[in-house]
Amino acid sequence: MKHADADTIAAVATPPGRGGVSIIRISGDKVRRIAEAVLGNLPAPRYATHSVFMNESGAIIDDGVAIFFPGPNSFTGEDVIELQGHGSPVVMDMLLNRVYSLGARPARPGEFSERAFLNDKLDLAQAEAIADLIDSHSEQAARSAMRSLHGEFSQMISALVNGLVELRVYIEAALDFAEEEIDYLANDDVTRRLDALQAQLASVISGARQGSLLREGAVVVIIGEPNVGKSTLLNRLAGREAAIVTEIPGTTRDVLMEDILLDGLPLRIIDTAGLRETDDPVELEGIRRARAELDTASLVLWIADRASRGAETQLIIKTPPVIEKNRPENVPVIKVWNKIDLVNEAAGMRDEEWFISAKTGAGVEVLRDSLKSRLGYHGDAEGVYMARRRHLTALAAAAEALQRASEQLHRDRAGELVAEELRRAQHALTEITGEFTADDLLGEIFSSFCIGK
Repeated sequence: MKHADADTIAAVATPPGRGGVSIIRISGDKVRRIAEAVLGNLPAPRYATHSVFMNESGAIIDDGVAIFFPGPNSFTGEDVIELQGHGSPVVMDMLLNRVYSLGARPARPGEFSERAFLNDKLDLAQAEAIADLIDSHSEQAARSAMRSLHGEFSQMISALVNGLVELRVYIEAALDFAEEEIDYLANDDVTRRLDALQAQLASVISGARQGSLLREGAVVVIIGEPNVGKSTLLNRLAGREAAIVTEIPGTTRDVLMEDILLDGLPLRIIDTAGLRETDDPVELEGIRRARAELDTASLVLWIADRASRGAETQLIIKTPPVIEKNRPENVPVIKVWNKIDLVNEAAGMRDEEWFISAKTGAGVEVLRDSLKSRLGYHGDAEGVYMARRRHLTALAAAAEALQRASEQLHRDRAGELVAEELRRAQHALTEITGEFTADDLLGEIFSSFCIGK
């Protein structure tokens, strides 16, 4: 068992405010004494027991249900009791103060889950999945978080680590018998096993990227000249009149944001001021903010007015310098011709450009599909598990180490270096589950959880 804080902790585990039921969760070695003082006895393990909750003089604070989970067979691995009372903030405060007076202290954010991790009830990826499940914004995200919570992601990481360890053992053992002059690195089995590990890791990375998109979403910035239909497109994508639309150029002078779900993918759509030469100080500030939003973009929609150019099928939209200068590296740009209804042109995609009418909706569904595709989102949550940026960073480090190992194997026949790169890949992967994780990282992770979890 890993070390956990010896203090007994308590917190309200349900959302703040009034409700039918509120729950106080208590964990630690003082749980039994607290239960006997508040309830008058210790409830039978794992049975929902109707009880009255008493103050220090024996007066009743509330009545409800108590459930006792003796350690180590509890969520935290310690003695845990849950007091389920009426959902009055006043009553919960009275009961919580009573628990504090008996030796418990307020739990820090995420401290119950942290203790579950420290006491080997969950690995770190599973503990993070608890917070991700609570914060889920779509059914796909919730299902993915549940897969991670049930250990699917961790099992894949564990399988990779086991494969790395087995290959390391083989190579390092062969190094110890180098005097036998056997070229073990020329053995096809080493190449086959390393290739299989790289393919397995690539599959895990693909699923993790999908999970990261489900968890964090993406930012789509709409940009273009004034009066090309940027705000109309925002409204069409949002499904409501989120932005003011007029025929007057320069109507949008500030940044407008709208959060939507696109087949389960959380998107923040940002409408920006039209880019043009102007002396209006308010409009200039809007243009400055439009350029600044490019720094946050996952994808840029560059909109142009088809009606002002006519139906010139071979005319290619030139990406403006402001996009090339301001957008982060590798952020894709989708070039869109709008207002095709005014020139009786067919909707669709031609020559890597999209032709739509934001006003009528023609071609917008195809554009939606393109958004998902360019962001790398498949829409099917089956086989996807919730992942965080730190997971993707660790997976990328492991992939780079395996690539270096492959190069050392085939180019230099350097067994020692192959073994070292396998060790680095193993270390990167074990950071995901918490086998090797710095204490400051643990503090950062669990501090982002809600109190009572």
